[in-house]
Amino acid sequence: MAWEGTLPFFLSFFMFFFMLSSPCDCHPHRTLPMGSVAVARAVSNDTARKASDIATEIADYADVAKRIIDLAVFGAAQNRSYRRLADFTDTIGNRVSGSENLNMAIKYMYNAMTQDGLDVHLEPVKIPHWVRGKESAVMIVPRVKNLAILGLGSSVGTPPEGIEAEVLVVQSFEELKHRASEATGKIVVFNQPFVSYGETVAYRAYGASEAAKVGAVATLIRSITPFSINSPHTGWQDYQDGVKRIPTACITVEDAELMWRLSKRGQKIMIRVTMAAKTFPDADSFNTVAEIKGWQHPEQVVLLSGHLDSWDVGQGAMDDGGGAMISWEVLSLIKDLGLRPRRTLRTVLWTAEEQGGVGAQQYYNLHKVNISNFDLVMESDLGTFRPEALQFTGSDAARKVMEEVVKLLAPINMTKLETHGEGTDISPWMQAGVPGASLYVADSRYFWFHHSEGDTMSVQDPQDMNLCSALWAVVSFVVADLQDMLPR
Repeated sequence: MAWEGTLPFFLSFFMFFFMLSSPCDCHPHRTLPMGSVAVARAVSNDTARKASDIATEIADYADVAKRIIDLAVFGAAQNRSYRRLADFTDTIGNRVSGSENLNMAIKYMYNAMTQDGLDVHLEPVKIPHWVRGKESAVMIVPRVKNLAILGLGSSVGTPPEGIEAEVLVVQSFEELKHRASEATGKIVVFNQPFVSYGETVAYRAYGASEAAKVGAVATLIRSITPFSINSPHTGWQDYQDGVKRIPTACITVEDAELMWRLSKRGQKIMIRVTMAAKTFPDADSFNTVAEIKGWQHPEQVVLLSGHLDSWDVGQGAMDDGGGAMISWEVLSLIKDLGLRPRRTLRTVLWTAEEQGGVGAQQYYNLHKVNISNFDLVMESDLGTFRPEALQFTGSDAARKVMEEVVKLLAPINMTKLETHGEGTDISPWMQAGVPGASLYVADSRYFWFHHSEGDTMSVQDPQDMNLCSALWAVVSFVVADLQDMLPR
């Protein structure tokens, strides 16, 4: 609301004195004159502040931002997030939802962050528990060839003796519809070209049900990747209600293209696939939460996050061990520098993201009652390669604030603000109007390794992780310490 007239002198004096005598010595205050500027700073958060005032306030954080960057990139914390990730993934390995490895990972991170001097707690959730079991596939006609496969999450298994059937190869859902009469009793192989992950992943997600609708007995789906060295990629898939559930797995790009060429020559293809996949009752798990309480508004939160679970192949270093580690690293950097923001900085390591953001949705359901106190939600889940920009979703007014914040990243030449913050785990908050941010990285190789045995520490680069940590820390700390929350 707008204030009419002038404030009484005693009120303006009191508010001015309160601001100068704040208990936090980490906030980079400017020296203010006693007159109109002091009165303007005393006005309620409901009163819009001039863009120039906000820009000046943010610019005052240049020294703090440089201290954070220097520590993360050049100082004692250099390569720390990388070392932490290596220790974690080498010790625990992959961490699929419902597994003992995921339980071990949660305990590991709880202990590690507690030993780091952070305030840590666990929030219980229920998560899916699917186990792939032993699986194999072999082409038996026109020649014998073993096929590398990875069953898809939530897939049913085959009978113990497997399924042996002729193959129908198609390149799209549209072609499957046109050839529906040929699909009955066959194994449908999808050889869809990779366009983009967002578009092509529909075949992994819905291929089994679409094939079952036309009478197929199983599906083998070309892995969702632009590059392959005979490496299958797994992932979650969704059965449609009321449609028969048939076994489904991903095969390599090479084998999908091989069978496409054979089929175009009119050659008959026969495959035997065996999968022991099973779904068990939902398992107990936890979202892992660590935070630095705000000195003035501890109830208000800037949330950083990555997910702790992975698929049951590789090490889950890229997806999403790196995102989890830089979100922990932020709190370590802020603590090491003796800083304490105005609002609470909270790191959440999600569980069961790979199954559709299961842990994050339960977190949202639990905490949405306090949604007005969530200032910004941030997620890193597209790799921690060299950062190129910050992606942001929010109001035009909030975007103007964030444009000023990223200018503080000039020392590492990362001042771009892109549109569309993204992340499965923060999407419920953004859909409800909370500003959201994500890392935009040089991710051209991300889907080479995604959900495959190739997702290991060999993909990671320590200097890239230093830069990601610096960006993540500067943005989150400054937003958490600004006088006002981001405008909705």
